[in-house]
Amino acid sequence: MNPASSTATTAASVAPSTGGRGRVGPIAFARDLRKTYGAGDTAVHALAGIDVDFSRGELTAIMGPSGSGKSTLMHCMAGLDRPTSGSVIIDGAEVSAMNERHLTKLRRTRLGFIFQAYNLVPTLTAEENITLPLDIARLPVDRAYLDEVVLAVGLGDRLRHRPSELSGGQQQRVACARALVSRPAVVFADEPTGNLDSTSAGEVLRFLRRSVDELDQTVVMVTHDPRAASYAHRVLFLADGLLVGELTDPTQSSVLDALGALGAHTAGH
Repeated sequence: MNPASSTATTAASVAPSTGGRGRVGPIAFARDLRKTYGAGDTAVHALAGIDVDFSRGELTAIMGPSGSGKSTLMHCMAGLDRPTSGSVIIDGAEVSAMNERHLTKLRRTRLGFIFQAYNLVPTLTAEENITLPLDIARLPVDRAYLDEVVLAVGLGDRLRHRPSELSGGQQQRVACARALVSRPAVVFADEPTGNLDSTSAGEVLRFLRRSVDELDQTVVMVTHDPRAASYAHRVLFLADGLLVGELTDPTQSSVLDALGALGAHTAGH
């Protein structure tokens, strides 16, 4: 992706968005989100009070140095970790206030996950891996939408193959399709191209962007790779548990420039 224009802003928080594609309201947001590990002098403030909105029908990348809080932010947003304080709302539901049973149901039906490790079941075919979340939740498979996702991911001729018979890029695209098949409110992707070569990474990134542009999906992706971030509509930058910058319509070059500026800023503090 090489959008013609690129703009950046630096701020401690992001103002509420109006939502993607002209629809009012974000699909997910957090207010004064804090996560502290430990106590007293040894306490680590992984998140130090973050306000953030994720718009409907957009791909957002989250970047920052190691220890900046980017994975913690995603895990708290996705209900994989509980914040110390603050609120997380996804598709109208307050995730931060849910008990474990309701969180499990939410993760099965309204959230999709893509991890650096593909996490496929080796004894199942590609198609069985894709429909696994629906099978576990005992929900029917929408065959028309499954066909649409499989077409978008480009795996129509590999559905009967098991993971060992697929390349790394194909396995990750199966994982992407699995994350999408239940029509989740948000897909969270944690370093989804971290284990892939550049060609396979490009396949996965193009699919994630197509899932947003063509299937109207919302994707939040943690990455350290400027190339991966350039596929996003927007890039958020974290440092020391705070949201310190935002880049819209990113290019690989503008992401590198923003990371350089962030490095200079953090070095000076």
